[in-house]
Amino acid sequence: MIDLYTFATPNGRKVSIALEELGLPYTAKSVDISKGEQFKPEFLAVNPNNKIPAIVDAQGPGGQPITVFESGAILLYLAEKTGKLMPSDLRGKAQVTQWLMFQMGGVGPMFGQLNHFARFHSSKIPYAIDRYTQESKRLLKVLDGQLGKGDYVAGAYSIADISLYPWVAGMQSYFPELFAGLTRVPQWLARVGSRPAVQRGMKVP
Repeated sequence: MIDLYTFATPNGRKVSIALEELGLPYTAKSVDISKGEQFKPEFLAVNPNNKIPAIVDAQGPGGQPITVFESGAILLYLAEKTGKLMPSDLRGKAQVTQWLMFQMGGVGPMFGQLNHFARFHSSKIPYAIDRYTQESKRLLKVLDGQLGKGDYVAGAYSIADISLYPWVAGMQSYFPELFAGLTRVPQWLARVGSRPAVQRGMKVP
């Protein structure tokens, strides 16, 4: 059994989707970041960086428990543990990993900043909103171009798609204007979003 510490955010939903896709038994433990629960000592014992998600796998390497935090690291761990959602050859692994890092280093931070400044900041700062709007558009265009090569981001359906889906789906809901002129990203969103495991994972917690 895996304990998943999570909340209703794109990063949290990446891991619940992966767990659903892999069919691994898990228990979702909500960490309400809107109430500061990520700073409680019991959660800091799981993740000293006070961020969700994190997992505790009771059946880790050698049958011993292991704790893993950072959503990308968790996806890599689960793929390695099961031998699924990641190619077995080095070339395929590199392809999936680079698009996972594209999400971790680009899509997540830039989309997150746009959400912060455009939706949540107490005052509107035009420079910040414009900066993160333009960068979000650029990243979506890159993704749209990549999807011209196939139905999924890095060949077969993988943790790269799982990492990107909750972020891109959220942006389509809150900033539909960013998707003007894109053809493949909306099709990919529909394709991935139709998967039953994705639908279940998006409802956790």
